[in-house]
Amino acid sequence: MTSKIDRRQFAKLAGLGGVVFASGLGSPMTAAEAAEQDFYFVQLSDTHWGFQGPPNPEAANTLDLAIESVNTLGNQPDFIVFTGDLTHTTDDDNERRARMKVFKEKIAKFKIQKIYLMPGEHDASLDEGKAFMEFFGKTHYTFDHKGVHFIVLDNVSDPRAQLGDEQLAWLAEDLKKQKKDQKIVVFTHRPLFDLYPQWDWATRDGAKAVDLLMPYSNVTVFYGHIHQENHHETGHIQHHAAKSLIFPLPAPGSQDKRTPLPWDAAMPFKGLGWRDIEVATTGAKIEIHEMPVKVAKT
Repeated sequence: MTSKIDRRQFAKLAGLGGVVFASGLGSPMTAAEAAEQDFYFVQLSDTHWGFQGPPNPEAANTLDLAIESVNTLGNQPDFIVFTGDLTHTTDDDNERRARMKVFKEKIAKFKIQKIYLMPGEHDASLDEGKAFMEFFGKTHYTFDHKGVHFIVLDNVSDPRAQLGDEQLAWLAEDLKKQKKDQKIVVFTHRPLFDLYPQWDWATRDGAKAVDLLMPYSNVTVFYGHIHQENHHETGHIQHHAAKSLIFPLPAPGSQDKRTPLPWDAAMPFKGLGWRDIEVATTGAKIEIHEMPVKVAKT
């Protein structure tokens, strides 16, 4: 039977030493205000449901293990977000929908059912997001939670790997409604900056989105796509990439080809994981805790 543990205890038990990355977000508040507003959410990414074969012999089980890990936490998150590539790409429209159907059934096992989804190129680039929208709704949207404005961007439905003029205009209109010191979190699949365009680790017009966000003093971006933890800054805006739930990829430009790292039988699930993001308004910081896929069991 799986025991319920605090997520920081979980990180310690997993040998992570409580991995934390602090990022700026927000303005100072009183202790009472902070206690009322503090919250945390979970980010998972790149599940690639439907992927089979090497390098992950546990491909059919990894998502279930991640769900179990999150459900094990005694203090459940306010919400969960998946930053794209929910399913693995296929040219077969019927198979694409079948994979999305199974993915939807699987995430229904989360205790917390406040779940925000966005597509990755594996979900959406071959049909411009049609199947994704049938199963999950809009590919870009906004929501607000405890004083934070969240923006979900779609830089994958356009096969040219861009946001496009229409979505950029939508973003500009949304930002006009926000105060310059508004706490803003952006979710996207591909990085908005040129991390390594040779490997498709970029958004062709991502710089335009960053320019729109730049006048706002409290912006943090979370994304997926590169299957590894990565931290980057464009001016005062910080960008944080999440690990994958299917296989890790090499560091940008570290080898000739963007091929998955091999499975390590001695350390299964090495390089895979999910994270929780704690919005601690006291001290104007957020904390990112990197978590492994498997939970400690009793």
